[in-house]
Amino acid sequence: MRYRQVHLDFHTSPAIKNVGGAFEKTEFQRALTEGHVDSITVFSKCHHGYSYHPTRVNEMHPGLAFDLLGAQLEACRQIGVRAPVYISAGLDEKYAVKHPEHLVRSSPDQTIRFDQPGYHLICFNTPYLDLLMRQIREVVTIYRPVELFLDICDIRSCRCPYCVASMKEKGYDPDDQNDVYRHGREVYFNYTQRVSETVDAVAPETAVFHNAGRIPFGDREFASYDTHLELESLPTGGWGYDHFPMTASYSRCLNKEYLGMTGKFHTTWGEFGGFKHPNALRYETSLSLALGAGCSVGDQLHPSGKPDMSTYRLIGAAYAEVEAKEPFCRGAKAVSDIAVLADDYPTGANRILLEKKYLFDVVDRYCDLDGYNLVIISDGIRYDGELGKKLRDHLARGGRILATGSAGFDGDGRFLGTDVIRLTAEDENKPNYMRPVTGDGFTNGITDYHMSTQSYVFEADGSFSTAAFCVGSYFNRTAEHFCSHRHTPADPDKTRPGAVISGKIGYICWRIFEDYASLGSLHLKELVDAMIRKLLPQPAVKAEGLPDRGIVTLMRQNGRLVNHLLFAHTTVRGRNVEVIEDVVPVFGVDVRVKTERAPAAVTLQPQGTPLDFSYDGGYVSYTVPRLFIHQMVVIDL
Repeated sequence: MRYRQVHLDFHTSPAIKNVGGAFEKTEFQRALTEGHVDSITVFSKCHHGYSYHPTRVNEMHPGLAFDLLGAQLEACRQIGVRAPVYISAGLDEKYAVKHPEHLVRSSPDQTIRFDQPGYHLICFNTPYLDLLMRQIREVVTIYRPVELFLDICDIRSCRCPYCVASMKEKGYDPDDQNDVYRHGREVYFNYTQRVSETVDAVAPETAVFHNAGRIPFGDREFASYDTHLELESLPTGGWGYDHFPMTASYSRCLNKEYLGMTGKFHTTWGEFGGFKHPNALRYETSLSLALGAGCSVGDQLHPSGKPDMSTYRLIGAAYAEVEAKEPFCRGAKAVSDIAVLADDYPTGANRILLEKKYLFDVVDRYCDLDGYNLVIISDGIRYDGELGKKLRDHLARGGRILATGSAGFDGDGRFLGTDVIRLTAEDENKPNYMRPVTGDGFTNGITDYHMSTQSYVFEADGSFSTAAFCVGSYFNRTAEHFCSHRHTPADPDKTRPGAVISGKIGYICWRIFEDYASLGSLHLKELVDAMIRKLLPQPAVKAEGLPDRGIVTLMRQNGRLVNHLLFAHTTVRGRNVEVIEDVVPVFGVDVRVKTERAPAAVTLQPQGTPLDFSYDGGYVSYTVPRLFIHQMVVIDL
């Protein structure tokens, strides 16, 4: 996998003439060279449905007079740039207009309209699939690409006439949403199997990625048909800056190479003339490296075929740095203390652990828990016997567990099938309050803190001590009973344990990560941190002096450790567009890294500057004098 990729969109209306007329090989090569690009995705077929090369199974773009795809591939080969080929699989507007009966429908009688600009999703359970396979075979046969990037591919709940007939034939109920989804899965995996057969028959060495814009959490079968993963996460396009760390922390558990896909745009795809600040792209690509990923930056080529040199100077500002850092990133594997066990992407847990500088993976119930010191069972993850055995084995190996909400409890309210903690009821007060036993670690000390999510009444055995109390309110807010402008205040007579801890197990009775994802209240993070510090007194990394938006990771590579430190100030512009412009340097970041022995050397990389360090109590300690966006510290063992 290359580390400096561009994903070059080229969705070009048939109403535009002289498409590719300004393409010039040496200029295209100069753009890639100035951008320090070593891989670029080029187009066979776009969302409008047209091919950008001569074709016998499709229609070449009416405004194109030559083989643009072939010319781009030749230009890339001459300068050693890898060139995956893009095919729009799920969108083909030319075809959709001709065959509206082949479109995805929410109901058989849904009216399909074409009087507004936009694309229409095509069902893979229609004759369109055979046409798509012919298009794929043609491209693979003629051009032998190193990779196919197939776009708009996902499991669809479709009730088009073809799907309704197919469901009835299989004994499914088209009015049952579960049956519709089950059928949609079968349709999707038939599509992926057809793609594999088509590609392997001609060029089995060609890699394939099916882009759904997401990696579904816990659906191992979904990702199994991809040779690698490309994690679409444009911070300014609605994903935000904490999305990619979460998806990367899960994707690295799937044992595939992966890259992080951002964009050069101020907002998102299709934004001609939109540019983010170079500092933003420097940060986003550095974040990919820090999380074990390669980099991909989205661009959109002008219909003329002429690359925008401002774009490639922007990309080059980031990719020149990536190129220098690559030797310290290739083949590196993440070091993680904590596994966050969830049924879906745990936004609140991800934010808390990033902000408190813990090293973690996000895992599903199929992941191996060996090697983790602490497992956090997030909010309401379903308990079953197999999962319970995995968690009990983790405890038997000396591991620790922090559970929240109803996570880890069976149908009888027993924690991991035991009576160490028993849930007896859902708390009737919502919201209620949390009062810590000690003010240590709480900015506002011992007081009653508002908790907005569901909590649970429980009983714990005598091995647990109370870390925080749950304090009920006088009553829930109703038309008959309300107090002041929002929620009712705490009733001191309604006090019971709310968070408890023993030697190996901690439990918080609130769905606290859900609460943090929604409101982000400081005391929520402080309670979780207080519990983690007791369960994990010797984390792999400790960092002081880095703001809450700073990120710390640790990677193991060829007998050495690489500590990544990142910080960039984000601000909201316009209507909820989170951007990075000005970068504030951070001085004097103190770091302690747990190692099995004293290191031979500690250096700032890629600068090659030696750092003074000390070694005591199993930790190597050093101070990073200045952090400007991203700094790597290499610990040679």
